[in-house]
Amino acid sequence: MSDDRNPDDLDRRIADAKAASVRGISNAQGQAESRGWAVGIEFVGTTLVSGFLGWLIDSYAGLGTRPWAMIALLVLGFIAGVYRAQKTSAQFDADPSTGNEK
Repeated sequence: MSDDRNPDDLDRRIADAKAASVRGISNAQGQAESRGWAVGIEFVGTTLVSGFLGWLIDSYAGLGTRPWAMIALLVLGFIAGVYRAQKTSAQFDADPSTGNEK
């Protein structure tokens, strides 16, 4: 049995299959998604860490501040998280590799 298929046809079909298996988003969209996750994680992380530190102070320091140290540090962490998220977003917006200079 002879195979009369063109090798170029096989290469084309392999390239088509690889293209179909790609996530379906462009490189720029992937970068934007990654940056969005980075900003969100930075915000949530800052808030959670500060709230945890406040909880530790309330629970183990024996200062009798329960629940006020946790509430105060949670609010400060929220403010710091918003600040860090805005600063990180501004850095991403100013990045010349994205073509979004402002």
